Amino acid sequence: MASSPPSKRVSRLAAAFAAGLLGVAAAAQNPRQAEKIVIDAVPVTINTRENTAVLRDVVITQGDTRIQANEALVKGGMDFEDGEWTISGDVRIKAEGGSLRSDKAVVAFHDNLISRATITGAPAEFEQLRTDGTTSRGRANTIVYETGSGTVTFREDVWLSLDGCNEITGQQLAYNIKAQSLQPQKQQPASPTGRVTFTIQPGGPSGKPCVKTAEPKP
Repeated sequence: MASSPPSKRVSRLAAAFAAGLLGVAAAAQNPRQAEKIVIDAVPVTINTRENTAVLRDVVITQGDTRIQANEALVKGGMDFEDGEWTISGDVRIKAEGGSLRSDKAVVAFHDNLISRATITGAPAEFEQLRTDGTTSRGRANTIVYETGSGTVTFREDVWLSLDGCNEITGQQLAYNIKAQSLQPQKQQPASPTGRVTFTIQPGGPSGKPCVKTAEPKP
C-alpha cells in the first residue's frame, strides 16, 4: 500500500497535536468556573459610574462556598472578573466542611471565581469537623483562605488544635482544609516568626489520643 505524501502526514500530525493541546486545556479548566455566583442582599447604593456598591445583609454563594456578613463595600463592580469586596459585621465563611468567623474580611474575585478571603478579627476563628470525628479549631489575628488550593494560612498570634487536644502556636501556620493536614512552611530568614511550639497532652484512657482540655481564651 502506498504511503501518504509527507505533506499530508505533517498535516495529520499537526492536527493531532492541536487536538491534544485542546484536550489538555479542557482538562485543565477549573470546574469551579462552571458554578454560578449568587448574591442575596439589600442594595443601599449602586454607583455604575464608579463601579462601586454598598449592600446590606449579604449572602454570597458559589458551589459549596458560602459567605455572609452584615455589610459589603464593593469595588470593581459586580461582574466578578476582578473585583474586591470588603465585608464586615458578623462575617461567616463556610467551605470544604470548614467555617471561618471574624469581624471583617476582604473577598477577592478573579475570572468569575471567589479566589481568596482575607479575614481579620480579635481574633478571627476557624473550625472544621474532620473525617475522623475530631474537630480542628484555630484562631489568629489574620486568616487567609485560598479557595482554589483549600489552604488556610494563619498569621499573628496563632493558636491551632487539629484534634481538640494537642496544640500548635506560633506566628504563622498553614493548614489545608481539603487534605485536613498542616502545610509545609515557606523558608524564612532566621527569625522567631518562623518557629512554632507543639504542646502534646498526656495520653488518656480507653485509647483516646489525649485528655481534652478547655480551649485557652485569647
